[in-house]
Amino acid sequence: MNDLLYMSATDALEKFRSRSLSPVELVESIITRSEKIQDTINPFADRYFDEALNNAKIAEARYKDPDDRLGILEGLPLVVKDSTPIKGRRSTNGSLINKDRMDQRTNPSIERLLASGANLFARTTCPEFCWLFTCHSRMWGVTRNPWRLDITPGGSSGGSAAALAAGATTIATGSDSAGSIRQPASQCGVVGYKPPYGRMPLSPSNSFDPFVQIGPMARTVADAALMSNVMSGPHSLDHTALNDSVIIPNRLPGITGMNLAFSRNLGHFQLADDVEREFMLSIDALRTAGANVEELSLSGLDEIIGLSHGAQEFVAHEFLQEAIDNHPDIISDYVPELLETALSFNSSDFRKSTSLAGEIWQSHLGPLFQEYEALLCPTVSSPLVPAENWQKQKITINGHALTDTEMTMTGLFNLYSRCPVLSLPSGMTDDALPCGLQIIGRPYDDVTVFQIGAALEEIQPWASSSDSWPSLSSMTNT
Repeated sequence: MNDLLYMSATDALEKFRSRSLSPVELVESIITRSEKIQDTINPFADRYFDEALNNAKIAEARYKDPDDRLGILEGLPLVVKDSTPIKGRRSTNGSLINKDRMDQRTNPSIERLLASGANLFARTTCPEFCWLFTCHSRMWGVTRNPWRLDITPGGSSGGSAAALAAGATTIATGSDSAGSIRQPASQCGVVGYKPPYGRMPLSPSNSFDPFVQIGPMARTVADAALMSNVMSGPHSLDHTALNDSVIIPNRLPGITGMNLAFSRNLGHFQLADDVEREFMLSIDALRTAGANVEELSLSGLDEIIGLSHGAQEFVAHEFLQEAIDNHPDIISDYVPELLETALSFNSSDFRKSTSLAGEIWQSHLGPLFQEYEALLCPTVSSPLVPAENWQKQKITINGHALTDTEMTMTGLFNLYSRCPVLSLPSGMTDDALPCGLQIIGRPYDDVTVFQIGAALEEIQPWASSSDSWPSLSSMTNT
């Protein structure tokens, strides 16, 4: 059963085509697992199990008829984050304020997944307004990490990451404005991709926000690439969508001779010893794969890293204040804390973030990417964040008391939003929790980050066996 639940999307599609596996068999197994873990892991918001079973039967019939045109993702079980609109369904954004809101249009990237035959069977949880690096809300309760129930799966796409790690979906989606795909991917030991701005079309409400991206989450690099190829490309209703399409090849060349740079901490973050150890083992693996990998001593990034978060906090003032003023009885307890953080940044911080970003790119990061084809760093400096952690609570690393924001090494590359970033597993900590690394590419160079990720995954085949994943007993015991 575990081999079926943790089967990659590419393997499942091959078995569907050979008719050695039915889409019905796969979705039935995933629904059974989903029901077993919902009370403990709690990765799902709204569920559409009966509808998904009917859709799986339709997909099964299509695979039996060689004349019937198949979608690229025909029959693959899919979950979509609760913040992403789908016509005729609700997306609450993790808030009771939106519990009765029905969407009038579908996010264009999700529309493409559904048109390609992906079988939507559930929405996944997120914190209120997607504004935490943990995943709990008054709307959906607490979502927990399948590897250890007292630890968070991350946020804000925590439900998607937890479902993948629990064997409760084949593919998933997330959104990422400060690391909300990559941080949960690291926390749960899965793959998450933040595409460059404009690569994947967005909903009207956020298509002009360069921080925000929608992207795939999966258990393998190939599955993330498969989803990316379906989701990306120009769209007539998104003015910011790029006109060119980039297709990630099914077979990527090796990385022999490629020049890569890495930083353990970006010159700013405190890194747990075991996370650093696993990260360096992955760096060694890339050298084994033939790449020239050089460590850089980065400095001068402290202020821009802070402003990469501060610029987004500043623009959150209004909607957080409105929620507190108009809905004080139904918002989550941490929303006033979110407003307090947002109010600590002002318009001067926002303006400085844009001017300083240009200076830093010209003096630091631009020259780096002229010399190296990608930069690697950890995704999260320690996974030991409690499941119910709030934004201002502290975790100690190397004697430093830090918030989860100060432990998440992602936000800088939302400010530099044209850089594609792939997060994938780098190993296990001493506490038996996954940790991850990020591959940051040159602007709009999607293919190279997948090429490096595929090479690392080949040497460190994280998802190759169901033994790589948490046991069902660990997911269902409190």
